[in-house]
Amino acid sequence: MSSITLQSKSDQELVSDYVNGNEACLEELIRRNKAKIFTAIQLLVKDSYLAEDIFQETFIKVINTLKAGKYKEEGRFLYWVMRIAHNLIIDHFRKEQRTPLVTTVDGFDIFDVLQFHDDNVEDRLMREQLNKDLRTMIYHLPSEQKEVLIMRYYGNLSFKEIASITDVSINTALGRMRYALAGIRKMMLSNKNSLKSLA
Repeated sequence: MSSITLQSKSDQELVSDYVNGNEACLEELIRRNKAKIFTAIQLLVKDSYLAEDIFQETFIKVINTLKAGKYKEEGRFLYWVMRIAHNLIIDHFRKEQRTPLVTTVDGFDIFDVLQFHDDNVEDRLMREQLNKDLRTMIYHLPSEQKEVLIMRYYGNLSFKEIASITDVSINTALGRMRYALAGIRKMMLSNKNSLKSLA
């Protein structure tokens, strides 16, 4: 089967074909979803080497589950894999006896997902400064709020999926997002007032 044919298939079709013996389908699933899964892990653990280990462990678990015929998910493959990764991250930090921090890492811009468009150099510089300021603000949010914000805006997960992954109610997930956005607005307002006082 050609790579073009594989690329035209949905994740669910690729999973089904992989279970039926087409190994190339797993490569396509990883290629298609790696960036989002790996970056989400990296944002959560703030360590590239650890993120690589957990990413590999996640897909070992994915492969074992698929090979054993235990994959029963109805819905998005990405959501299922992210839930596995999230559980592995929690297991890791429980062993380490510390709470994971959710933050951005150098070189990754969470707000790329907002798809700003560069019109000129000035716009690009303003965007870069804005994103730098936003990363700083996100860093100061409580970890539970950061987690929801990252899963929503980077992982593009629904609040139902976020609630399932983080083992809270949908209302709790929505509440954390509201608090996160309110916290960012408050920091933005505070920064604006600080700049006014310097003017």
